[in-house]
Amino acid sequence: MTLKDLRSILRSNIRDYGMYIALLVIMGIFTIATHGVFISSRNIANLLNQTGYIAVLAIGMTLVIVIRHIDLSVGFLSGFLGAIAAIAMTAWGVPGWTAVLIALALGTAAGLVTGTLVARVGIPAFVASLAGWLIYRGALLLVTLKTGTIIIPDAFFNAIGNSYIPDIMPKEATFLPELHKLTLLLGLAAIVWFNLRSIRERNNRRRYGFEVLPTDMFALKLVFLSVVLALVTWVLAGYNGMSWTLAIVIVVVAVYHFITTRTVLGRHIYAVGGNPEAAELSGVSVKKITLWVFGSMGFLCGLSGVLFASRLQSATTQAGTLFELDAIAAAYIGGVSAAGGVGKVTGSLVGAIVYMSLTSGMNLMGTDISLQYIIRGAVLVAAVIFDVQTRKAKS
Repeated sequence: MTLKDLRSILRSNIRDYGMYIALLVIMGIFTIATHGVFISSRNIANLLNQTGYIAVLAIGMTLVIVIRHIDLSVGFLSGFLGAIAAIAMTAWGVPGWTAVLIALALGTAAGLVTGTLVARVGIPAFVASLAGWLIYRGALLLVTLKTGTIIIPDAFFNAIGNSYIPDIMPKEATFLPELHKLTLLLGLAAIVWFNLRSIRERNNRRRYGFEVLPTDMFALKLVFLSVVLALVTWVLAGYNGMSWTLAIVIVVVAVYHFITTRTVLGRHIYAVGGNPEAAELSGVSVKKITLWVFGSMGFLCGLSGVLFASRLQSATTQAGTLFELDAIAAAYIGGVSAAGGVGKVTGSLVGAIVYMSLTSGMNLMGTDISLQYIIRGAVLVAAVIFDVQTRKAKS
C-alpha cells in the first residue's frame, strides 16, 4: 500500500479514526510536557477512575442525542441520587448494595418521567430536562441542607469507586513480580477477543458484498489497536490492576454496544434518529423508543451518582455540577452527530477519555482553571465543526 492509498483510506474513514488520533496526540503532548508523569501507572489509573462517572453518562447521552434530543438534567440528577444513596446508608441503615439498587431504581423512574414529558406530553426535551436540572439541583441542596456533606461509612459502597479487582496470585510471586496478573490475563483475553471479532465481522461484510479495508490496512489497524490495549493493560498492571470502576464501565459499554449493534431495539433507536417520521410509518413506536432511551439515561445517572459518591466516600452539595456538559462534550468528541442517527457508545467512551485527559494533563501542568474552561470549550466546538464538515463531505 502506498502512502497515497493510506491517506485516502484515512480521509474516507476520518470520522471513525479521528478521535483515536486526537487521543494519541493529546497523550503525547502531555507526556512530553509533564516529563512522563502523565503516562505513569498511577496517573493513568486515576485518569480512568475519574473518567468512569462521566463515561457512564456519555453513553446514555449518546443515545439521547442519536434520537435528536438532549438531557440537561443528568448532572444534578446524578448528584441527587448519590446523596439519596448516602442518606439511605447513614439515616435509614440500609446496606451498600441496597443503596445502589435504590439509586438505580429512582434514576430509572426519573428518566421515565422526563421521557413521558417529551414523548407523550410533547414538551421539548431541552425544556423538560432544564426543568429537571432546576428541580434536582434544589432537591440536592434540600437533602444535604443539614450537614452540607454526608460521609459514607459503608465499606462495600466505598470500594466501588476506590478499590481494585483481586489478583489471582500475590504480587511477590516469581512470575512477573509487582504486576497484577489477573489484569494482564484480562487484557490478553480482550486483545484476542477483539482480533477474532474484527476478523469475523470483516469476513461477514465481504460475504454480503460490503466494502472493507484492504488486507494490509486491516492488519495494520489490528496491530495498532492491539498494541494500544497491551500498553494500557501493562500500565494498569504496574499499579494496582483494574479498578472496580473501570470494570463496571467496561460492562456498561459492552452491554450497550450489544444493544445498539445486535438487537432490534438498537436498530429502532438509530431508525428514529435517522428519520422519526419514516420510522413511525415503518412500524417503529417513536414514543416507546423515546421512553426507553430516557429511562436508560436515568438508570445511568443513578450509576454515575453511585460511582462519584463512592469515589469521594461522601455526598456534597456540589455533586453533579457541570456533569451534563462534560457528558455532552464527551459524546460529541466521541463522534455522535448533532443531526441525530449517528454515534457509537464505544466512541463515547473514547470521547470521555479524551475529554478527561485534557483536564488531567492541564492539572498536571498547573494550567489556570479559567484557561482550562476556554480550552475545553474550544475542543467541543472543534468536535462539532468536525461533525458538520464530515457530513458535508459525504453528502
